[in-house]
Amino acid sequence: MKNIAIAIITIMILCTYNLFGQTPIDVAESTLKVSGFGEEIFYYGFSEGDQLVFNFREVNGKELKELEIIELPTSSKFMDYKTKKIENKIINIQNTGVYKFRFANSSMSGRICKFKIQRIPSVNGIVNFNTNVFWRTVFDTTYSIVEEKYLVKSDTNITNLTDQVAKVHSATNANGNRTLIDIQLPQNTIAWSYYVGVDQEGKKAYDEANQQFLSSASSLASSIPGYGSMAALALGATTYFTKSNTGENVNFWFMDAQNANAFNQGASHYYYKQGNVISDYGKMTVPLTGTLYLGLFNDNAIQGIDVMVKVTAVSVNQVWDSKPIQKMQVTSRQDAYLKN
Repeated sequence: MKNIAIAIITIMILCTYNLFGQTPIDVAESTLKVSGFGEEIFYYGFSEGDQLVFNFREVNGKELKELEIIELPTSSKFMDYKTKKIENKIINIQNTGVYKFRFANSSMSGRICKFKIQRIPSVNGIVNFNTNVFWRTVFDTTYSIVEEKYLVKSDTNITNLTDQVAKVHSATNANGNRTLIDIQLPQNTIAWSYYVGVDQEGKKAYDEANQQFLSSASSLASSIPGYGSMAALALGATTYFTKSNTGENVNFWFMDAQNANAFNQGASHYYYKQGNVISDYGKMTVPLTGTLYLGLFNDNAIQGIDVMVKVTAVSVNQVWDSKPIQKMQVTSRQDAYLKN
């Protein structure tokens, strides 16, 4: 009877072994440092029916804020907070897949951690299961309907803002030797040009340059309303303007309203452009909105001057509409997978 009992016990032990698993197989064993406020992550694969056995300890007996085991993509299987040691934690693997091991440290100082990961295959499981995790780039394409603006038409307009001869008295004249001209810039101005010329010398220099321009660009000038030497100057095209070297001079400043008041009072002021010239010209891209002021100052004590002033602006008026279009967006991600 004694021999029969021993045989029965032996058979029960063998059956229990076959039912509940095999010898643990090492998957990973490592020591790592989790830096202050840092995180370390590892990935390993497991087969359906495996038992995952996890051991962990912090070498110096300090707490690690979080330790988590996640079945990808997002199924958390185990989490522990402020842990120093974990012994033989067993997780039953329901699905073959990739598992993420996350070690997170919320302390300023680092944590030295030892961990060991094992798997116990089921009786019918794969003993030589490859637990290595591989990565591939996966591209995802999505489509959405968005409203896209498009240009219906664009009209370029040329506007002569001022074309006058301004009188600037001498320094001893009772009316004063300062003249201020206000200039209103059109909406959607992209550039403007100016010409300032004193007395006959300044007028002559302009007339000569304008005549040369018309002779060379007659077809273009006739086909575009308002297109002339001043518009060409604003657009950066070829012009024939020159600066006079002889004759009476004028000081000029292009300013905003606040500084125009300071100019009138003879106080210091800021400006966009200034010069002391007999004649001058230029293209301007600042400012492009609002009211512009041109201040003229005659430093001649006796003789007043006549100043030819021309300012031309180029503005572009655009008409926009929108329409629905299908927009494709391609994003990439790293996808973990197993080779078995």
